[in-house]
Amino acid sequence: MDLARKMKPALDLIGKGASRPAGQSPTPAAPPAAAMDTARIAQIVGQQGEQTGAVYKITVGRDDLKVTEMGAPVNARMGLNTWAAFVGTSESAAIAGDVAMLANEVTPVLKTLRKNDIDVVAIHQHMTTTQPTIYFLHYWGTGPADKLATGFKAALGELGKTAKSTAAR
Repeated sequence: MDLARKMKPALDLIGKGASRPAGQSPTPAAPPAAAMDTARIAQIVGQQGEQTGAVYKITVGRDDLKVTEMGAPVNARMGLNTWAAFVGTSESAAIAGDVAMLANEVTPVLKTLRKNDIDVVAIHQHMTTTQPTIYFLHYWGTGPADKLATGFKAALGELGKTAKSTAAR
């Protein structure tokens, strides 16, 4: 009850405009942030993305892999994909995403992302009985959007180099 009594004044303010002294005009809104050049990001990556609100997301399916789970095919719509989400401005952006990889792609992708100042958050697997085994690498970074897109493109370049020989086993 004590906590509820202490919270009530704050809850009562929800939905009410901020009060200001009589005669004081409202604070002007900040100028809109410069937009991110998504056409430039798509050009660097070599793939178009989708804009949802402030987020520009590029998804690349791993169509080079023939993956099955319990005999059923797994495709890009089911999570066999690599993606990057960009937010911010061209000068100051953030990237976060996921890379779907074969075992022999993990180290090259990890090294490529780190070389491009993109941090690796986790490496794990979702689908424990897929053939071949797929590993997922989550990452994020900040900086100019061009630099982040270049790092993502470099990581994409590490995928599929030996997929045909590995997937055929």
